[in-house]
Amino acid sequence: MDFNTCNFAMDHEFSPAAADFPDPFRLLIREECASTNDELRKLASQGAAEGLVLLARRQTAGRGRRGAAWFAPSAESLAFTILLRPKAPKSCWPRLALAAGVAVAEALDAQGLESGIKWPNDVWVHGRKISGILVEAGADFVLVGIGININTADFPAEVAEIATSLRLATGRPHSRSVVLAEVVRRFAVRSAQIDSDFPVLLAAVRSRCVLTGREVRLTTSQGLLRGTVAGISPEGALLLETPQGVQALLQADEIRLVTQAM
Repeated sequence: MDFNTCNFAMDHEFSPAAADFPDPFRLLIREECASTNDELRKLASQGAAEGLVLLARRQTAGRGRRGAAWFAPSAESLAFTILLRPKAPKSCWPRLALAAGVAVAEALDAQGLESGIKWPNDVWVHGRKISGILVEAGADFVLVGIGININTADFPAEVAEIATSLRLATGRPHSRSVVLAEVVRRFAVRSAQIDSDFPVLLAAVRSRCVLTGREVRLTTSQGLLRGTVAGISPEGALLLETPQGVQALLQADEIRLVTQAM
C-alpha cells in the first residue's frame, strides 16, 4: 500500500473530520489495535509520509508515559497518533508534547470548555485529567500520541477521582469527529512553532500552566523533589523553587500537587 497517496478516511463518523484536515494531514482508521503509537511506528518504518494520523476505534493496550495504562473506552474517547518528520533539530522534538497540549486545550476551548496544561503532557479541566500525550521518537520521525476523554460518563475506580471527560465537564455529549478535526487543525499550527517560533508556543503554554505557583512533589533522575513551581523557562523546562535554589527540569515523572485544591 502507498501510504503517501491513498485516501484513507472512508468512514461515516470521521470522514467530515478528515475532510477538514490541513495538508499534509490525512486519516487512517484501524478498527482495533493494541497501541496507535506502536502501529504507526511500523508504518513510519515502512516509509509513511509526514502527516499520517492513525486512529483506533478500539485500543486494547494504550499507554501513557512510563508505560502506564490509558483508559480509552470504544466509542466514548479518541485515541490517535500523528506522524511527523520534523525539519527542526532533534533537540526541539520534545517540545512537540507542549505543542500537542496547547492544540488539545485550544480544541476544548472551541467546545466551550476552559482547560489548562499540566507540564509537560497532560491537559486538565477543573483539576482533573481530560487528555494525555505521549511523544516518542524514531531515527527520522516523531510519533505524537493523543488520548482525549470525550463522552465517557463512568471511569474505573482507580482513576475516577482524577479523570474527567468533555461530557462530564459540560453536561452534554460531543462529536468525536469535530474534536478530532479541531485538534489536528490546531496542532498543524502549534507543531510548526517548536524551533524559531518557540517563544510564541511558550507564551501559550505559560498562560495555561496549572502548576505555576503551586507546591508540587515530583520524581526526577535526581530523586524525589519538592518545591514551588516558579514557571517555565525560555527553553521549556519546568522551574522548581526549592530550599537549594531554582532548578530547571527538562524531564520529571509523577508530578503531584501537594494540595489538590484548585
